[in-house]
Amino acid sequence: MTAAAFTPELTLGLNITQNPCNRSQNCGESEDFKYLAYTITYSIVFPIGFISNSVALYVFLCRTQRKTASTVFMINLAISDVGFSLTLPFRLVYYFKGALWEFPDWFCRWCVFSFYLNLYTSVLFLTGLSVLRYLAVVHPMRNKSLITTRRAVIGCLVIWIFVALLSTPFLMSGTLKRDNKTRCFEPRNSNSWNRLFILNYVGVLFGFILPFITILGCYGSIVFKLVNGPQSKMGNRRNKAKTRRRAVYLIAVVLSTFLLCFLPYHVIRTVHLHAKVVCKPCQVIKYHLQILVVSLCMAASNSCFNPLLYYFAGETFRTSFRKGSVRGIASSFARSSFNPSFRRRSQSGTLQRTKEQSITLIRRASFCHAIKKKTPHDCMSEQKSTPAEEKR
Repeated sequence: MTAAAFTPELTLGLNITQNPCNRSQNCGESEDFKYLAYTITYSIVFPIGFISNSVALYVFLCRTQRKTASTVFMINLAISDVGFSLTLPFRLVYYFKGALWEFPDWFCRWCVFSFYLNLYTSVLFLTGLSVLRYLAVVHPMRNKSLITTRRAVIGCLVIWIFVALLSTPFLMSGTLKRDNKTRCFEPRNSNSWNRLFILNYVGVLFGFILPFITILGCYGSIVFKLVNGPQSKMGNRRNKAKTRRRAVYLIAVVLSTFLLCFLPYHVIRTVHLHAKVVCKPCQVIKYHLQILVVSLCMAASNSCFNPLLYYFAGETFRTSFRKGSVRGIASSFARSSFNPSFRRRSQSGTLQRTKEQSITLIRRASFCHAIKKKTPHDCMSEQKSTPAEEKR
């Protein structure tokens, strides 16, 4: 299996002269549109995807005390997005220099591999989150005994291994020389288009169709449960509203990601390979390539949608993020060198309050000893318990 089976960047760099139907045919493909689209997209996706997912990882790992199964899936999703974002600067350098690869051959292979590793792990992690939400809403009692953090970790590990094995063909195609330039994201030689066509359907089946059907089934059951479920008591209405809100957020973000990022890419990729296999005219091929460029840019932007999922659908993440933000702002302001007068006033106010409280305790103890004829120890114990009673 070759990398050209799945990567549009590889097939986009392939001239029509390599088509097994007519090797002498040349459609005169223009690469300007492709390079401009990739440069603009990666320049936007890299800072947004890297920063937002890095912040999400920090909140999950350092600010979230209680890790749930959903948290485990979100952590792995954020790791996948951060790993892919780190390869984007090298892609930008490549396109800025007019398709000149100045990095090692193995790194070219890794950049292609990481794109599809991120793409399909994202699909499966989102599917896993949808299944968890389905169990929590439709089968809450079974969810408590069936879903554990340990099982979630095992599930994520299986997803990583499964996608990595399916993506290993992308490691087989590295750099090549074309027009006196070292290029990446392009095939080395001509291969069987019929075989690529079949392998493409394998990827579409396991990487898109089956997960998408699973998600639609889960969300259909969730909506049915929320609409037709039994009426809750007054005390449980607030919890039910929270569950409904989180379910709606999850459905909106996941379906938007699938419909905007994953669906167009898989459809156009399949149509493009079909056109190659049956030898469509050059005009059709060029039209497909332009649409394929746009669909690839949309697929690469999926890492920018996932942080919305963490914030709106993850109650634990949102709470931890808000607490961390408030604490960070408060501590930064308190330690700020621009507010020395504020610190001095705060410290002097604290000392003054402590001094006044000590004087009050001494006066009350003296009054107790003189009037009530109690021992000094009993008087001090009585004075210490008084503030606690006043607070209650």
